[in-house]
Amino acid sequence: MIANILTNRLVNDIAGGATQGVVFSLVALCLVLIWRATRVLNFAQGPMAMFVTYIGMTQMEHNLNFWVAAAISVIVGFVFSALTEIVIVKPLYHTAEINPIVVMVGLFTLLEALAAAIWTNVPRYPTAPFSSINFQSDGNPTGLSPLASFQIVAALLVMTFVAGLFNYTSLGLKLRASALSPEVSKLLGIRVDRLLTLGWGIAGAVGAVAGVVVSVNTGITPGMLDALFVFGFIAAAIGGLDSPLGALVAGIGIGIMMQLVDDFWNSNYADIVAVVLLIVVLMIRPQGMFSKNSARRV
Repeated sequence: MIANILTNRLVNDIAGGATQGVVFSLVALCLVLIWRATRVLNFAQGPMAMFVTYIGMTQMEHNLNFWVAAAISVIVGFVFSALTEIVIVKPLYHTAEINPIVVMVGLFTLLEALAAAIWTNVPRYPTAPFSSINFQSDGNPTGLSPLASFQIVAALLVMTFVAGLFNYTSLGLKLRASALSPEVSKLLGIRVDRLLTLGWGIAGAVGAVAGVVVSVNTGITPGMLDALFVFGFIAAAIGGLDSPLGALVAGIGIGIMMQLVDDFWNSNYADIVAVVLLIVVLMIRPQGMFSKNSARRV
């Protein structure tokens, strides 16, 4: 009975969709973190995560351990994102709201071109720490492998940490206050500038985790996160740009939905269904499904 359930077509689709969905969730979480910290949408999040993934994971070509290479990616992701906020974004806070978006789109193009110039467009494949062969049940493959399980657990741990940080710590409260009311926060003695930079740094570290997770599945290329960023953005908008939980639920939900459409209907419609879902949700609840705010600035 259990073997039949584990190898069931629907169960396998849900497992496969959830594996893909956690990556959407991680990308969405990066957008949510930066939005909550600075009220800026970072359209260069995908290339930034790609670039630091290259920096860390290509060190495995020099016999570096996977976990050390992944740690390098995460640390560099934190530093790179924090420096991006200090050098590029901070001077734009009090300018027209479109300016940070335009600059981030420019950074998107620059980083992909720079990555291609440094590492070429040839995919690089880091050695995965776990097998990608699916678990077996009575001789039949299930929808999960040790590698997929690692990806799901890693994403859930990151999201639990972020949710706990923002909801149950004084630092998280200060981060939210700095974003929503920087003037009042300064009067209360909060170092707003440092906290905004910290928010970007945390988002960069989360993005690096997403890059590492993707790299062991599809390899590293300059455009490795482009499509994932689109679906991550959809997940962030559906879940609510103020909600880490919304990023998790929406990302996994979109991944499962796309897998079901791919398997039971037509793979050509999977992307379209995700966009249609976004339109429907925003028509019904513009602030997103999990956001408590009735309106937001975009």
